[in-house]
Amino acid sequence: MLDTKTIFLTGSGGILGSTYVRRMLDGGARVIASELPGARYDGLADTFGSHENFALYKMDVSDEEQVAATITEVLADGHKPNVFFNNASITGEMLMKDGAEFPDFSNTTLESWNKTLSVNLTGPFLVAREIDRQVIGKWDLKLINIASMYALRAPHHDIYDGMPFKNFSAYQATKAGVHGLTLWLASYWRKKATVNTLAPGAVFNGHSEEFQKRISELIMQDRMAQPDEIADVALFLSSDAANHMTGQFINVDGGYNAW
Repeated sequence: MLDTKTIFLTGSGGILGSTYVRRMLDGGARVIASELPGARYDGLADTFGSHENFALYKMDVSDEEQVAATITEVLADGHKPNVFFNNASITGEMLMKDGAEFPDFSNTTLESWNKTLSVNLTGPFLVAREIDRQVIGKWDLKLINIASMYALRAPHHDIYDGMPFKNFSAYQATKAGVHGLTLWLASYWRKKATVNTLAPGAVFNGHSEEFQKRISELIMQDRMAQPDEIADVALFLSSDAANHMTGQFINVDGGYNAW
């Protein structure tokens, strides 16, 4: 299905990123993964480093110079990515220090807002701009931007009552912005590339039974998604089967957005 694809994937070390990597490799693709240095990077190297179709680069998507240098290096190493995945993302939970209480909206700091913006929205912009500078027009391309089921839909704040985490305002705002970028690029690159937004729903990642119950009541299928169910659609969007799709927002949320 993907044996003609070379896929560049940002934020490859999280629960969804690593699932995408595994499934893309299993599907026959060559995968060029990027991740911040640290535990997630090391985990990718340990898990996939020996695979002949896997390459790994250190990159902070919010760093303009690193994005330019990394994509330059990828191309210099002889890789020719024809699918790009803007998957790197930061959530409110990731901004919290161990043991810190999650802030309510009135106590949201400008620092946390700007950090989320820099990773979730500026990052995809920087990657797309580098594609435009170095890759666009040289071969057929697909760009998939990763948003969220919350990108275009308000959250139910009460399901977070008593939980150690909340729905973070900056996360939703940036994910809505991601689809705005998709629409702009789909039009701008209309004869050179397809650009789509994949919006994962609530993905199970060790959540408590109480939270699973609360969120599942809002989902038509009455459960959270498994990572592979999101990857199924990611693989489709990467394949030639999606060649006539562009500018689309694809929810994979078990029906959350369809009520």
